[in-house]
Formats: sequence, C-alpha cells, structure tokens
Amino acid sequence: MTEAVVDDIVAVLPPLLDALEALGFFARHLHPPAFASVMNAIGAPDDALQAARAAIGAWPEQFAGLRNRFDGACNETLAAFGGIREVERGNGDLVALFRALRHVPRALEALYPLAVQFPPVSSFFLNAAGREDENLLARLAAGAGEHTGIFHDHNEPGSRGGFSVYVPEYYTPDRAMPLVMALHGGSGNGRGFLWSWLRDARSLGAILVAPTATGQTWALMSDDTDTPNLMRILETVRSRWTIDGSRMLLTGMSDGGTFCYVSGLDGASPFTHLAPVAATFHPLMAEMADAARLQGLPIFITHGKLDWMFPVQTARQTQAALSAAGADVTYREIDDLSHTYPREINAELLAWLNGE
Repeated sequence: MTEAVVDDIVAVLPPLLDALEALGFFARHLHPPAFASVMNAIGAPDDALQAARAAIGAWPEQFAGLRNRFDGACNETLAAFGGIREVERGNGDLVALFRALRHVPRALEALYPLAVQFPPVSSFFLNAAGREDENLLARLAAGAGEHTGIFHDHNEPGSRGGFSVYVPEYYTPDRAMPLVMALHGGSGNGRGFLWSWLRDARSLGAILVAPTATGQTWALMSDDTDTPNLMRILETVRSRWTIDGSRMLLTGMSDGGTFCYVSGLDGASPFTHLAPVAATFHPLMAEMADAARLQGLPIFITHGKLDWMFPVQTARQTQAALSAAGADVTYREIDDLSHTYPREINAELLAWLNGE
C-alpha cells in the first residue's frame, strides 16, 4: 500500500467512524419533541468527514476495490447527515428523518469488509465489552473461518421474502451456536435491520438471521404468508450451520415485534424464546395462543416510556396478560426510549437466551 493511500486512510477513517457512531446515537435517541436536543448532542461530525473526504487524492488502480468501499461508506454516511440537516433547516418531517437513516445500513455494509484489514473498523463492529475482550480479539485476528461472515439470500434492496445472515468469523461446525432471528419494523427490510444486531452477535457468538417480510410489513392483518417463509428460512440456515436448538430467539422491532407474538405463540413454533421490542399486542392474541405453548415460555418484553406509536401502557398490559396465561415474562421499560431500536438491550437478551 502506498504512503499516500495510507495517509488518506488514516485521515478519513476516524471521522468516518465518529460520524457513524453519531448517527447510531441519533437513531437510538430520536424522539420528535427532543429533535433539537439530540442534534445538539451529536454536534457536527459530518463537517470533519466532509473535509477529510474532499482531501482524498487519486489512488493507484490496484486499490480501486478498497477505494470503492471507503467512498461508499463516506458517501452514504454523508447522505444520511444531509437528509437530517434538511429537516433541521425546516425542510421535512419525521418520515424524512427515517428516510435519511436508511443510508446508515448501506454505509455499514460498505464498511464491514474492511474489518479484516483495519483493526479500528473491526473494533467498531464490536460492542463496548467486546472491544476489551482479549480472547475475542485473538479469535477474530486468527482470520475468518469457512462459511462465515455476511450472506444475502434473495434479499436485494426492494425485494421481499428473502433473508440476510451473519455468522461470526470464529464459528466452527463442531460447536453449536445460538440463533437470533430478528424481524424488521414496518416497511423495513432484513438487509438493513441486520446491523441493529451484528455488533452483539459478533461480540457474543450468535448466528444472526434477518428476514424480510413477504409483504410491505409482516402478516398482521391478513393471511399469514410470513410464518411459512420464516420456517423455510430457518430450515435453510439449520442445514448450513450448526444451531443450538435449545437457544433459538425470535425477536423484532415494532411490527416485527408484534409478529413475534403472532408467529411465536403458535403451538408449532420452534423458537425457544421470544423478545418483542416496541411492539403492540391485542388481548385476543393471548386467548388465541396455544395454551400449552404459553406455559413457562420465556418472553422478554422491551418498551420505551416515550413510545409515541404504541404507548407504554400497552406493554404493561401485555406483561400482565401473558404472565396470567402462564408465560415466563421478563419486562424491561426504558425511560428515555421512544419508538426506536435500543441496541443496548441485545447483550442482555443474549445473556437471557444463554440462561446466564
């Protein structure tokens, strides 16, 4: 690698990672009445990234692939900030903010392959505890094993019914891993939602599956075409990797969380644990659920006190209804959480799944 290329990477990588961390903070703390204070908290890391990006010179042809990765990550990160800044200037609404945040998974997807070459990128894709775990760092430094990393199966942007998978690079087929199937929110897709969980799956050792609904959202009001598709996806994943059948978590955000109930409370569901986040629940679901399935079923409910889409009282009533029906319910209410995904809950969910 030439000195000029190294200098460019050293100049652009820190502001890029800083800007992505800021976008993660923004996405987690986004609450319409608190927009101005959240903007104030993240500052202007996009200015530093813009300056560093503009200063990158020409690279020799042999580094074209690497350059495309950096350009893609920078451009998508700046596009996310660009959309957010437009709303800050009064041009747009909450929908525009969510649209701007769609650029973040694209930036992460461009960046992730560079984790093999650049330790700061690898560290970025670990949770806080993982960054200090010398055993984990050594296993990652040993290189990626066969059939590990990120895979997409008919899950291109705009498509429906496919799925994305992340398999930790230190996976070996002789050791069964827990499985997390994470369902995106309404109008989302699995390819993007994968990144809500990847840091923790990579840090703590879980195979992560992020399907995309067969329709614009999960089958909550119509014929259930999604559960058969999830079973097909699960069968495919279990045929390729060694899954611990006693540790299979079905989780999801918003509509995805609600569909955890719809699908996961069925008597035929293979999932051992359910963890809906920011979901809604109708009391009839408990009455229609398989009574034997509910007995002792581990369910972990997470909800934000500031949730503006599904008020927190809904989650409290759900806890009571499911507990009364015999489920083993853990309830986590987060004071500063609005209707967004709280990535900080993932490590606790995995510890719960592992019986810790």
